[in-house]
Amino acid sequence: MDYVAALLPPVVMAVAFTCLIVTIIKSQGGQNKSKEDAAVDEAFARAEAAGQEPKAFGA
Repeated sequence: MDYVAALLPPVVMAVAFTCLIVTIIKSQGGQNKSKEDAAVDEAFARAEAAGQEPKAFGA
């Protein structure tokens, strides 16, 4: 029974991670997509108006 105790945590984490990824993928787009796109477009417009080059996320 030690092998069950050794394998249970990684299996539970794998299932939880898979559920997280599926939730993230399903939440992309949908009702909030137009709001998200508008926010990004506004940020780019502000950067262009200020004469700056838009920066990539994390750069």
